[in-house]
Amino acid sequence: MLNQLRVDELLAAIGERTQAPASGAATALTAALAAALAELAARYAGDDDADRAHALAAELVELGDADTAAYTAFMADRNEETRAEIISIPEEIARRADEVVELAGRAAGKVSASVGGDARAAAELARAAAAVARGLADLNRAGS
Repeated sequence: MLNQLRVDELLAAIGERTQAPASGAATALTAALAAALAELAARYAGDDDADRAHALAAELVELGDADTAAYTAFMADRNEETRAEIISIPEEIARRADEVVELAGRAAGKVSASVGGDARAAAELARAAAAVARGLADLNRAGS
């Protein structure tokens, strides 16, 4: 669903007074943007990592959709199964974001200063996304 929205529609959906999409989806999309920047840097570096970064971006968008669905399900029926989903999905977002940090770091040292800025931006965005995702998982584990 998220990948079918225009940017303005996506921002409006996240900004609505609804349970989801919210911070989990926004975090996944932030990590996906970071993966796209890592892909760019890896392509300039001539690395095979570009294909993995591209795949990570798509996986992270899917995780954003999964987070939206999981949180909606949890709010409709708060049980251990739905709680497990709202914990495991942010944890997976964090793992994928960590991988983006690694890919961006590998590319950063192999490219020009301007493309290196893109790689550093990718790493910083991904680090932030990973930290937020872990915080969401902890919050959901403690009880929403």
